[in-house]
Amino acid sequence: MGTGVDSGRGGSPPPYPGRPPRPAMPPRPAPPAPPLMAPRYAVPPRPRYQPDVPPARARAARSTAAAGLCLLLGAGLLGGAAAGHWLSGDPAAAQTAQDRIAQAWAQDRELWHSVPVDTLFPPTVNGPGAGPGQADRRWIRAGVAPDGDCSGAFDPALARALAPAGCTRLLRATYTDATATSVITVGVLFARSEPAAMTTLSGRFAAQHLGERADMMPRPVAFPGTAAAGFGPAQRASWSVDFPEGLPVVVYAVSGFADGRVVTDPQPAADATAGGATSAPAQAGLGYDAQGLVAAVRGRLTAAARHPRQSASGAAR
Repeated sequence: MGTGVDSGRGGSPPPYPGRPPRPAMPPRPAPPAPPLMAPRYAVPPRPRYQPDVPPARARAARSTAAAGLCLLLGAGLLGGAAAGHWLSGDPAAAQTAQDRIAQAWAQDRELWHSVPVDTLFPPTVNGPGAGPGQADRRWIRAGVAPDGDCSGAFDPALARALAPAGCTRLLRATYTDATATSVITVGVLFARSEPAAMTTLSGRFAAQHLGERADMMPRPVAFPGTAAAGFGPAQRASWSVDFPEGLPVVVYAVSGFADGRVVTDPQPAADATAGGATSAPAQAGLGYDAQGLVAAVRGRLTAAARHPRQSASGAAR
């Protein structure tokens, strides 16, 4: 009995009357994958430079380096040997040099009779800047003593100190300053000893200050009828003793007052020319006189030793 309508058994229910069907939901997108871990180095480390050298070339390079090292060492040994040979010197060349020195020394020892007296002790000696305060000095020769040996030329202590030098000849002259208020005797001792002995003696004088001792003053030479007529041992006021390097000589000078006054406080030239010196020799410039004439004569001897020997005519005899 029915109308042919299914009552719901077995089959799909009819659609809801008046409502459209629900559309299907789109599939949900998958979440993004997590990022990969950053590398430890942004830029991979550069490998060490290792040139692609074939084994044969590498062996050749090592052999070349070893050969270069041996060459360098060999050159060093040769250079050392050459340096040692140079330092030791050629015996023949050394002997020749010694012979030349000995010959020049012997020739300079003879300057006492080969240099004219007016060359060694000129009538007038100018000393630019040689006085106190660098004032100019001028000295006028009062007389030249005959050449001779050294007996009586020095006080005993100085004579003993100079004995190692020996004495071939002694030349002396006396000067006055331009105002004739000071007198100065300058002398040159030509030594008999050899260069080594003179060097030793010079060093001893310097080390022991022998040239500054008042008991080692040289003696003056007086000339009657001149401003130096009264210049004796008691009038000595200042002095200087010098050993010119490379010459067989000792040059000295001793100064005093031209009026013949006795000096009780003589002072070596090095002290009398020092700043602030107030002694009578210092105030009178007598230290400058002694130093100035020593320097002048030393310069003339040095010049004569460097030039051909002059004729013995007119020499200081």
